[in-house]
Amino acid sequence: VITDVRLPGEIDGLDLVRQIHETHPETHIIVITAYGTVETAVEAMRRGAYDFVTKPIDLNVIRHQVQQAAEHHRLVTENHRLRDQLAEVGTISEIVGNCKATHDVLRQVRQVAQTDATVLILGESGTGKELTARAIHQLSPRHDKPFVTVNMGALPDSLLESELFGHEKGAFTDAIRQKIGSFEAAHEGTIFLDEVTETSPKSQVELLRVLEAREIRRVGGDKTIPIDVRVVSATNKDFDDLIRDGEFREDLYYRLNVIPIRVPALRERREDIPLLVEHFLNHFCKRYGREPKRMAVEAMNALISFGWPGNVRQLRNFMERLVVTVPTDVVHLADLPAETISSPSAVCGSLSTAVEEAERNAILAALASCNYHREKTAKLLNISIRSLHYKMNRYGLH
Repeated sequence: VITDVRLPGEIDGLDLVRQIHETHPETHIIVITAYGTVETAVEAMRRGAYDFVTKPIDLNVIRHQVQQAAEHHRLVTENHRLRDQLAEVGTISEIVGNCKATHDVLRQVRQVAQTDATVLILGESGTGKELTARAIHQLSPRHDKPFVTVNMGALPDSLLESELFGHEKGAFTDAIRQKIGSFEAAHEGTIFLDEVTETSPKSQVELLRVLEAREIRRVGGDKTIPIDVRVVSATNKDFDDLIRDGEFREDLYYRLNVIPIRVPALRERREDIPLLVEHFLNHFCKRYGREPKRMAVEAMNALISFGWPGNVRQLRNFMERLVVTVPTDVVHLADLPAETISSPSAVCGSLSTAVEEAERNAILAALASCNYHREKTAKLLNISIRSLHYKMNRYGLH
């Protein structure tokens, strides 16, 4: 926000600064004043302003201040994001899951981490592709070097080249200083190219050249800079369709797809849902200073049966909502968001298949409710311990 100290009406700029800072503390505010006194500047900063500028306004000065504010905001946001990741998903031990599909991913991560092979992570949105990439980095010899993430789909083509490779001062209108690109920033570390399929043909050519030559050239520069970077990329798209339709270069695909790792959707690893629920409940109870919570059996059964189109990210958001909104220490079926109850996962096939799926989910929910104590679980389900063992073996619940 850029505001003058003197505004028409009853409110003045300093009061506006205070109100914005109280309601949106993450917002950066630059105050313009014709009265360049130290007292005015100090008062503006005290009320929450990021910086101030005196009249007459020099556009170059205020452009520079806005760029500094944007960079400061980026650093603060990145710091908060990294703190959250360290708190909840910072290491491979915190990739939560105990089913075969999860173990297969962890096995692949450990295998490829010790090499410098290029990795392509495939999976639906919200499955944990970035977490998988971070785990590869953390287990690699490069773990003490930078891990740099670039969301390829979030940047227009006009900015992507500068973001990846950097630019020299004067390379274009707003290039008032030299910028180091993500590949240089990740030198000796790992660069993670998320949504790598969301790139134009021109950007694909540039990326292919960098992967082949292992060197970059900043926008507006004439010097090549060698880079030592491990490349991990990810997408939720089907490469076969993109290549067939001419939307993605086949030669770039082969460069990226040296080692493919597929992260399964949450509906493919339902036995992990109770563990994930417990993990996220504990995390958010600690974050918000709440007493520990647990799921009632019928609520857990509903969560296991739900289709989770948003995968682990959606489950995480639901658990945060429950921690904030449910006042009791037990979360019941009535406390769940309506969509988890009214939109169960689609079951294809015969009636017997649907019954088996429901029975498997009920056993999973009961096991989680009884902290995986089998005798208590059998009692809760009103079946014998022998019958429980048989059903667990039948459904692969170990």
